[in-house]
Amino acid sequence: MAEPTPPSRRSRRDPEELLRAAQAGDRAATGRLLSLVERGGAPARAVGRLTFAPSAAIERVVGVTGAPGAGKSTLTDRLIAEVRATGRQVGVLAIDPSSPFSGGAILGDRVRMQGHATDDGVFIRSMATRGHLGGLALAAPEAVRVLGAVGLPVVLIETVGVGQVEVEIAGKADTTIVVVNPGWGDSVQANKAGLLEIADIFVINKADRPGAAETRRDLDNMLDLDTHMGAWRPPILSTVAHTGEGVDELWATVDAHVAHLEATGELAARRRRRLEDEMGAVVLRLLERDVRELEGGARWAGALDDVVGRRVDPYQAAINLIGSVEGTPPAR
Repeated sequence: MAEPTPPSRRSRRDPEELLRAAQAGDRAATGRLLSLVERGGAPARAVGRLTFAPSAAIERVVGVTGAPGAGKSTLTDRLIAEVRATGRQVGVLAIDPSSPFSGGAILGDRVRMQGHATDDGVFIRSMATRGHLGGLALAAPEAVRVLGAVGLPVVLIETVGVGQVEVEIAGKADTTIVVVNPGWGDSVQANKAGLLEIADIFVINKADRPGAAETRRDLDNMLDLDTHMGAWRPPILSTVAHTGEGVDELWATVDAHVAHLEATGELAARRRRRLEDEMGAVVLRLLERDVRELEGGARWAGALDDVVGRRVDPYQAAINLIGSVEGTPPAR
């Protein structure tokens, strides 16, 4: 039997050919599509246009976030197994802090979830924050759509920490799981504002350790003080991820939450808000780019000099710059 013809150099870079290959099951092509999305520019825009409509087949996007060391990667690994047990394929985006040396993700996907490395129904990709919050915030939804467009109906987004970018991305899932450990105590209060707002489900992982009951009580008290809670009160579940204890109940609760969102119309509303937020962020990015490029950057530099010299305040300087590009279509 003849060996398959190696892909041409163009096919390894052409978004249309890469998408066709990825939809046929070529995981390397999926990885290349995600690399294009991460790099940005015209190729990323091409990928975005090609994958937007097919990505409507995504059934659910689940965010898993919490403090470092909470056991999120092990829990995500167990959730992958739960999804695969239903016969569905799953994609995972692992949002990692940037390496200060290479700019790449520090924690590699094969290290984190080694047990699924040979499963063709699982695709795992690490995405580095690279210190550019806005950049990753825009790349992440595009990456989710790539996974949906290549036939992965369930997408898990797992974050390493609870910094601004991690909470922002995890909080834009259909269902957001916030993972804590026994003894989280004061950290619950310290992180209450960000995590309480995005949590749909709380998980006390490593619940076999002392302090689990106290942590449940703290979370319950926190929820009792929430005056903006809707019809869904985030349940508090207990898991021991390294043994798998409680993970089946967790996934059943994710199912229940999605069913609740569908029944109330909130699922469509959440997805609409996510697209609105993304569109707004893109508009701001394009407008800033156009403003910075006025007269080859001279107008921006002059406005900055006026602000530094206290001749114009930053707000008025921004109004002046925006006025300079009004009526002209943004460069593509």
